[in-house]
Amino acid sequence: MVKKIKTMNKIFKLILCLLLPLLVGAIGGVATAANVKGWFLTLQKPFFNPPNYLFGPVWTVLYILMGISLYLIVQSANSSFKKRALIIFGIQLFLNFWWSFIFFQFHLLGVALLEIICMWLCIIATIVSFSKVDKRAAYLQVPYLLWVSFATTLNAAIWYLN
Repeated sequence: MVKKIKTMNKIFKLILCLLLPLLVGAIGGVATAANVKGWFLTLQKPFFNPPNYLFGPVWTVLYILMGISLYLIVQSANSSFKKRALIIFGIQLFLNFWWSFIFFQFHLLGVALLEIICMWLCIIATIVSFSKVDKRAAYLQVPYLLWVSFATTLNAAIWYLN
């Protein structure tokens, strides 16, 4: 019975860890979807701008990886490294949440660029802090860093062109 409760507790934590970044992405997606077929179409974009249909699936996979990564940290032994890692993860997720609104809802391309640079730095800090707790969790953040590196370049190019 105790083993069954522990298993259910782990499953519940995993679901919560997956839902948190997916919810952040879904809310940001609402701001994005409302503007991508209107205002965003009027912007000059660089040659390397991917098709719009690519962003949803890529972000979904990244949010799932973030959730699994978060779960690995949540399941680890309590320590000051774990606490710091969770705080840094929370900060980068907060920045992730706001970028879509700053860029797509408020149309503040330059502010969005500064914000995504801060997010990029926080993702690096997340990877470093996660690596001190669970290296697997840190590695699961690398695709996110790579995609946000690309998104930062894209944001910068759109800001420059407009």
